[in-house]
Amino acid sequence: MAYFKPSRRTVLAAGTASAASAVLGLSAPRAWATTPVSLQLSWLHSVQFAGSYIARARGWWDEDGLDVSLLQGGPNAPVEPPVVSGSALVGISAADYTAAAVEQGAPFRILGVAMQKNPFVIASLLANPVREPADLSGKKIGMALANMPVLQALCTLNGVDVEAIEVVPTQYSAQPLLAGEVDCLLCWETDLPVAMAMEGIESVTMLMADYGYAVHSQTYIATEESLTERRDQLVALMSGEVRGWEAYRADTDAAAALTLEAYPDAGLDLETQKLQAARQVPLMFSELTDEHGFGWWTDQTVEANIETLALLGRKVSPALWDRSILEEVHGG
Repeated sequence: MAYFKPSRRTVLAAGTASAASAVLGLSAPRAWATTPVSLQLSWLHSVQFAGSYIARARGWWDEDGLDVSLLQGGPNAPVEPPVVSGSALVGISAADYTAAAVEQGAPFRILGVAMQKNPFVIASLLANPVREPADLSGKKIGMALANMPVLQALCTLNGVDVEAIEVVPTQYSAQPLLAGEVDCLLCWETDLPVAMAMEGIESVTMLMADYGYAVHSQTYIATEESLTERRDQLVALMSGEVRGWEAYRADTDAAAALTLEAYPDAGLDLETQKLQAARQVPLMFSELTDEHGFGWWTDQTVEANIETLALLGRKVSPALWDRSILEEVHGG
């Protein structure tokens, strides 16, 4: 998962993080008899995982008997190996990554879906906008070549000739777009567009999920063995996640400030984190989650995922998704 880490623009004033703690109702954790478990994050610490930080800070996992360590991910820390080995009870991944691992024999199941809409967008500038897939014809797009299957899937879903698009290999940066080297970028809604906005540059983002690109992102994965042998721990962990993300939704600014309080050495900028936090909300919450609860999915959304994953060369069964843990969490 790509994540843009912008340079600092502001300095967090003394007391801001403490104020966030007050707003979120945080207090010193109570003493509980707890079992140590780990949650493997998919990328570097940021507000992308603020719901987990809130759950930990409020002591909700402690109340349910868990001492949860949040393991930082990154380019050299893949999610799947620690989950397979059992050193992490749960990992945060994406349906395409999980499908690839399952093809190699990994015994994974998807327990919850944090991002109801995939965060991939085509970002462009107002002077030369890409507002729908048809606008890609004749354009130069900057992207990592590893994402060619993603672009191809989008084109197939929308009847666009991918050969009519010039692909320019780029690093994960907005600079090629700003310099006029490309007409648009393939990126996440919550990173390069946010970085441009922090520089006062307005961009147009075409969310690929609105045009049929259905791949569940920021998904919670566990092994079949854990579903059988460590079920109570999974329920407790996911219960904390649900509560944490609902609190995040209620006050994203406070969640951003808490992120900086928790990880003061991560090189994060408060205003950037606030904007990213706000832009995550429509990706993570929907009418479906309003009705059924955070992390939910339906047979119809799974079917759409399977169809898109097939375009990415991944063949999966609906059995990859197991909603029984969430049903227990929300039912309880």
